[in-house]
Amino acid sequence: MGLPNTCYVGNTNIAIARQGDLTVNTSSKNKLARVLVVGRSPGVLLAAVDILRAKGYSADATNQFDRVLDDYDVADLDVLVFGGMVPPDTKQRLREYISERNPHVAFVQGLAGIAGLIAAQVQAATSAEALDGGEVGYDAAQRSMQLSLADSAHVTVEAWWGTSFVPPEPKSASMLVFEGRLDAGSHTIPLPDEVPSAASFAGVTVGSFIRVFTVGSMPDAVTRLVPTSAADQRLPQVGKVTTSGDDR
Repeated sequence: MGLPNTCYVGNTNIAIARQGDLTVNTSSKNKLARVLVVGRSPGVLLAAVDILRAKGYSADATNQFDRVLDDYDVADLDVLVFGGMVPPDTKQRLREYISERNPHVAFVQGLAGIAGLIAAQVQAATSAEALDGGEVGYDAAQRSMQLSLADSAHVTVEAWWGTSFVPPEPKSASMLVFEGRLDAGSHTIPLPDEVPSAASFAGVTVGSFIRVFTVGSMPDAVTRLVPTSAADQRLPQVGKVTTSGDDR
């Protein structure tokens, strides 16, 4: 069995992250994808499904890790998103099983429990493979988005960040940083001070091209909460989420 098509749609804040550094599975570009989000927090999962469905995706979500293969037709998926609190052995088991039966699926590691961010990562995984004649990146030293456009284009920059990390329902905020038409050439769009330096992310949309970047990494206090295995019960119990079709 070959390696699954795993993609981390987002870049850490190391120097300038260029569009070419982001590897995504583009089998489902040019069509709206079938998406399954496997995570833990009920509120985040349901909100992510609402956002994705509003954008036209066929999206579902579940926090019943041991029921994924029974409750969903994984052979028909285009994108499967893993939340950060899914145990590593669970992710590995699902990746191996699903990729054997569906070699075209894209596995996306969610960057944080923020519904809008998850939706943006799905859009990035299913958007155009490359920006025609241009580049998009994040300059960590300058806290700014760097764009090089071959032609005039409509550009949107959005930011998301965590405000509370108490399980099982993290809280977050978001901001529309920029929206407008930019001429061909190089452009710098700074992130405002309201966007913190931890647990923060930014997304850039140029036409139908979308990329997501990590501005500030998750705090150690949050990453230490990640279960080490499916048997690890360090997190509190949560309400069951298993959406199906357009049931909401």
